[in-house]
Amino acid sequence: MKPEDTRQKLTGVFAPIVTPFRDDGTIDFEALKRNVEKLSKTRLRGYFALGTNGEFRSLTYDEKLRVIETVLEVKGDKVLIGGASCESTFESKKLAQDLHRLGVDFVSLMPPSFFARRMTDDALYEYFTEVAEAVDKPVLLYNNPAVANNLCLSPALIARLSEHPNILGLKDTSKGNYDAYIAASEGKEFFVLAGSADFVFPALLVGAVGGVLSLANVFPDLCCDLVELGLRKDLERGLPLHRFVARLNSLVSGRYGVSGVKAAMDLFGFEGGFPRKPLKPLGEKEKEALEREIRELLATFSRSQ
Repeated sequence: MKPEDTRQKLTGVFAPIVTPFRDDGTIDFEALKRNVEKLSKTRLRGYFALGTNGEFRSLTYDEKLRVIETVLEVKGDKVLIGGASCESTFESKKLAQDLHRLGVDFVSLMPPSFFARRMTDDALYEYFTEVAEAVDKPVLLYNNPAVANNLCLSPALIARLSEHPNILGLKDTSKGNYDAYIAASEGKEFFVLAGSADFVFPALLVGAVGGVLSLANVFPDLCCDLVELGLRKDLERGLPLHRFVARLNSLVSGRYGVSGVKAAMDLFGFEGGFPRKPLKPLGEKEKEALEREIRELLATFSRSQ
């Protein structure tokens, strides 16, 4: 893939799509399909399937493949990033190869973290490069210490990996390291996606090309507005929207995580469904409070425009 093609494919907003479960724990694939069909009518650049919001650690291997197949059926012209993160190089390679075979555009890899204390930069370098060399699809690193046993990819490792011809970018959710990662890969064909609506706007100002934003599952157009302003470096209009979106995000995924994203989807026109146990859904009082606070915030912002 040419560098300009990679940049174009990654520039914009990606929704890290959820996996809707029924209350018995089975996947509601029809709800997943309806969510993607609805999102495909928006300005989103694409989707990230089998990520944190997709509860990928709670899925069986076969379920992961079926999720990807379902998204591919209805994604239209959107770009699809597929998560291939497993705890071993062996299984990550196998899953990455299967995702390649199915037709994803990019493969995403989070560092294995069960043996976090043994995951040195050298060990992780071997992991990422071995998987990257096993597939003929570009690989994106995924840095999310909060769900990886506090394992955070170092700028030195990112700089090293950015030299690899098949490792072309990074989704960073480390709450502040994005500027270090952009600097570490400066001058290389390596593209950074911010991993949260909390900091996507400042990340764009220092060189990120887009974001993978959980809030885009609920308010995709709002997220697209913010990212477009960031790409244009429009501080006058972008900063007020950034502050508003960050507050909105704190109510949804910031406070409740995946369960909050799913509840907000149910409240605002999508189908979040249940999380898979042992993760618990929001209670009725929590849902009522969430809806009230979101609607109050939306109304306050609307009046200020």
